[in-house]
Amino acid sequence: MTTPLSVIADLVPHGSRVLDLGCGDGRMLAHLRDTRGCTGLGVEISSEKLIAAAEQGVDVLQLDLEQGLSMFGDGSFDVVLQIDTLPNIRHTENALRETARVGRLGILSFANFAHWSIRLQILTGRLPVTPELPYEWYNTPNLRVATYADFERLAAHCGLRVFDAFGIRNGRRITFAPGLLATEAVFCVQGA
Repeated sequence: MTTPLSVIADLVPHGSRVLDLGCGDGRMLAHLRDTRGCTGLGVEISSEKLIAAAEQGVDVLQLDLEQGLSMFGDGSFDVVLQIDTLPNIRHTENALRETARVGRLGILSFANFAHWSIRLQILTGRLPVTPELPYEWYNTPNLRVATYADFERLAAHCGLRVFDAFGIRNGRRITFAPGLLATEAVFCVQGA
């Protein structure tokens, strides 16, 4: 997880019931439990990460997000997290709509592919490698990359209302020109 825990945790209301899609080793849910009194469930496809999450005392379910979230009712969670998850999902539009359906609030973050350092690397004729995107083009687990502006358009296309959005660079919030200056994008969304 490249997004700092505290930046996302500050967006989650105290005592929330949280669904963390692509929860990895469960660090975020454990952090929310320990610092904000939240309860919740992690969803992870990797057996290794699922075990690591369980070892942190996080309730976790092995599920392929490509199959959707039909097992969860409308509004069954206060917050649904997708931290660095969207680049790994084939059916992005469905994942966004399901996030808005299952949670009252969706919080999403991903590496911003339009950061100035990435643009510079592309100008040199190479695909970028950064701390947020640490893989070469031939061994990346990401199916796609996204930019701050692209996500704004996708959210509108999916009928989601963005009510908070900002970037992150070096663990700090970026609100001025986040598409250019932020290495990570963060969006808070709700169904329309």
